[in-house]
Amino acid sequence: MMGTVEAIHIATEGAAPMRGVDEAYAKAGSGLVGDRYARGTGSFSSKAQPYQQATLIEAEALEAIRREYDISLEPGGSRRNITTRGIALNHLVGREFTVGEVRMRGIKLCEPCGHLEKLSGLEGIRKSLIHRGGLKAEVIGDGRIAVGDAIRSD
Repeated sequence: MMGTVEAIHIATEGAAPMRGVDEAYAKAGSGLVGDRYARGTGSFSSKAQPYQQATLIEAEALEAIRREYDISLEPGGSRRNITTRGIALNHLVGREFTVGEVRMRGIKLCEPCGHLEKLSGLEGIRKSLIHRGGLKAEVIGDGRIAVGDAIRSD
C-alpha cells in the first residue's frame, strides 16, 4: 500500500489550536517535535501511551463526512497530526509503515471522542467519524516528515 502526506499539524498544548506546518521531525518514543504529546502537555498526557505519539487521518474521511453529514472539518480541526491520501489507515493497525523518513507502528484506531466534539463545536462529529477517525501510531524511528512525502506499508 502507498499513500501521501497531505498535511501536517501540531499543537503545543492540549486544547490549543492545531497549527499547519510544511514539515516536522519525529523522534522515536516521543512523537512529533513541538507537538503537545511529545512535550507531555497534551490533554491526555497524564496517561501517556505509545499510541499518543502520532495520529493520522485520511483526507478521504474528511471529504466523506462533508458529503454524508454536511460537516466541514478541516485537517487541523480533526486534531490529528498527519492527514493522508490514498492509504487505508484502518488496515495499518498492528503493522509497521513508513511516513517520509519515519518508521511507525499502527497501534489502534483513533475513534472520535467527546473532547474532539467539544473543541470543534460540531454537532454530530463523533457519529460521522466512527471507524474512520484515523489511526494512533507509535514512532519507532527518528526522521523528517514533509507534506508530499510517501507513506509506505510493507
